[in-house]
Amino acid sequence: MTWLYRLWCLLHIQTTSRRLADRKIERFEKNITKRGAVPETVVKKGDDYPVGPLLLGFFVFVVIGSSLFQIIRTATGGGL
Repeated sequence: MTWLYRLWCLLHIQTTSRRLADRKIERFEKNITKRGAVPETVVKKGDDYPVGPLLLGFFVFVVIGSSLFQIIRTATGGGL
């Protein structure tokens, strides 16, 4: 909030609901100025994979193995 508005608020008697609304507006304006200022410790840095190497290897084995099995089955004439 600007200093002029704060001075006006001090000089005029306000109702309770207006004071609460002014506090809410002030908190909202503070949040607007903080937006996008994330500390570096919160941002995760590193080369970690989301899955482990064992699970990744199993997945590759299943995908490649099933595709090879399907190719062999189709080539021998047994598949559709």
